[in-house]
Amino acid sequence: KLRARVDGPTPVSVLHEYPNNTRIEMAMSTLKVGFIGSGMMAEALAGGFDAAGVAAFSHMSCIDHNQSRLDLFASWGVHPCKDNVELATRSNVIFIAVKPYAVAKVLSEMRAAGALSKDTLVISIAAGVTLHTLEEAAGPGIPMMRVMPNTPCLVGCVAAAMVPGTSCDETHSATTSKLFNAVGKIHQVQEKHMDAVTGVSGSGPAYVFLMIEAMADGGVLAGLPRKIAQDLAAQTVMGAAKMVLETGKHPGQLKDAVTSPAGTTIAGVAALERNGVRTAFISAVKAAADRATELSKE
Repeated sequence: KLRARVDGPTPVSVLHEYPNNTRIEMAMSTLKVGFIGSGMMAEALAGGFDAAGVAAFSHMSCIDHNQSRLDLFASWGVHPCKDNVELATRSNVIFIAVKPYAVAKVLSEMRAAGALSKDTLVISIAAGVTLHTLEEAAGPGIPMMRVMPNTPCLVGCVAAAMVPGTSCDETHSATTSKLFNAVGKIHQVQEKHMDAVTGVSGSGPAYVFLMIEAMADGGVLAGLPRKIAQDLAAQTVMGAAKMVLETGKHPGQLKDAVTSPAGTTIAGVAALERNGVRTAFISAVKAAADRATELSKE
């Protein structure tokens, strides 16, 4: 088991185990990571980077308006900065982890202070903030990367997508991949697909939580205690997802393998189909994607 080397409270993401030996074997790199905004997502990323060995707490800096968050990061060995300029001088990768409405202001202020350079990769994890907005605020020549993570980052199991800006090269993409693959999985996509990413993985955890809750309710209806029903449902979802990822088989093929003729599983699948579960999931993804498009234009 791989754990972070900390004296204070353990970051949420390092409670996750990293069974992939390639991650464990990674030597601590020379990446110097700065977090502008030190909320839960930044906490998960920082803990995951340190635990996986891609960036050490001692090579990280942070800033936040909430002193308790700075104190928490400092307890792990992260350097709290007095302002964004100091953070920029200590970092070669900067995460913009503030609320979406504040992103352009932060970048504009850093640009005016001369804190941004072509030698520093800037990664925005703010939902709905386009590359055009990011690059306009940061100025020409600044390598900007737009990333859409999701909340399972908090347990080291992010599903993310990235879009490189016009000043990014293959090295910037490789660095971003290295960092996010330490806390899950990331894909490079075209920006026109980011709203679809939001619909599938950005909003997707909520759909799965709803599914787990409904499966647990069914277990209670069938006579199981609530705790057991919920644990069985959640573990089943995790195991089924792992089978899809690790076998590479189509979900339909895996479903067919467990649906015996006239058996219990096909009876359950037929009930789901009668109630339109497939259409409901497709509609949910499309509705979330459409809403993401609307929000990006506001």
